[in-house]
Amino acid sequence: MKTDAIKTDVLIIGAGAAGLMCAVAAGQRGRKVLLLDHANRVGKKILMSGGGRCNFTNLGVTPGQFLSANPHFAKSALARYTPADFIALVEKHRIAYHEKELGQLFCDDSSKQIVRMLLDECEAVGVTIETSCAVNRVRKTDGGFTVTTARGEVYAESLVIASGGLSIPSMGASGFGYELARQFGHEVLPTRAGLVPLTLSGKHQEHYQDLAGVALPAVETKVGKQVFRAGLLFTHRGISGPSILQISSYWQPGDDLRTNLLPDTAVGPWLIEQRTARPLAELKTVLSDVLPKRLAQRLCEQWFDSRPMRQYRETELSRIGEQLNAWPITASGTEGYRTAEVTLGGVDTRGLSSSTMQSKHVTGLYFIGEVVDVTGWLGGYNFQWAWASGQAAGEVA
Repeated sequence: MKTDAIKTDVLIIGAGAAGLMCAVAAGQRGRKVLLLDHANRVGKKILMSGGGRCNFTNLGVTPGQFLSANPHFAKSALARYTPADFIALVEKHRIAYHEKELGQLFCDDSSKQIVRMLLDECEAVGVTIETSCAVNRVRKTDGGFTVTTARGEVYAESLVIASGGLSIPSMGASGFGYELARQFGHEVLPTRAGLVPLTLSGKHQEHYQDLAGVALPAVETKVGKQVFRAGLLFTHRGISGPSILQISSYWQPGDDLRTNLLPDTAVGPWLIEQRTARPLAELKTVLSDVLPKRLAQRLCEQWFDSRPMRQYRETELSRIGEQLNAWPITASGTEGYRTAEVTLGGVDTRGLSSSTMQSKHVTGLYFIGEVVDVTGWLGGYNFQWAWASGQAAGEVA
């Protein structure tokens, strides 16, 4: 970009998933599009997602998998740009993909293919992309917006904010989008880390910290009425794994958090059966058949003791079973934005059009993607929101 002031129809700030998608949609309408990002490359979150293979959508997307102060807001955009629409784009570019589990779709090869696909689509419609370009000031003018950047001024008829949230600041995340929203009279709902490991402290951490690396393939983790069935992983600081990341978006300090360590087994009756079948076996040995050995030993050391099965009364085994089917976890907090995959909260949807993402306060101003108070579950849902909200704004900006 030259230092002289330039004019564009649509200026998009943020070259992540939502910004790239919006640029393509606007460019396809013949709009002159400039896409800016302060980072040194586009699509950083796309590149790191899914272990480098990009969980780019989910076959089972419904509005029910999204958290928002207004749970109805996401319905319009999600209905008009569906997983099938994005899959068609992936197939057009001959990118091989597979379903891993629970409807999650991943590239067979690399997430770089998704970024390349979006860049190719941008190039095909003449989108200009500038990286390493910070935005210093945004002003509303009669004809649109004047944006002062590190490389000069840009005049734009429409301005789209796709700057993301606060998660993973090491990749350039910032509160820019929230600050700009407030500048133009929008409410910004309180933000917090989502899809993030939980931390333990004090005796709760002491009980588990040397179990770091121990994993359970499928547990049911519950807060209130919300339950997720997926894997759990012990870490040096607390607990992680898909079930914990999922529940973290619903959990807040003080909430009762419980995990069914053996969701396919009524453990109490099973232990009573084992007492008859293996009267001389110790409890820790029996539990090691169905739980990781180190975890079974720790549970017995800290809570149950470990005697030969014949020495337990049925009521004792029933109580132990009930605990294992609803194991209490006293989390002290989360690992925060440093490792969070998403940011909960953000620009209040009451100030936006659900069909176009345009501001109700300022004509020509749009907010899309993670900066908005719409947050999906783990498993490709947040990418689908990025594609759908980006498409919605790009069709009209």
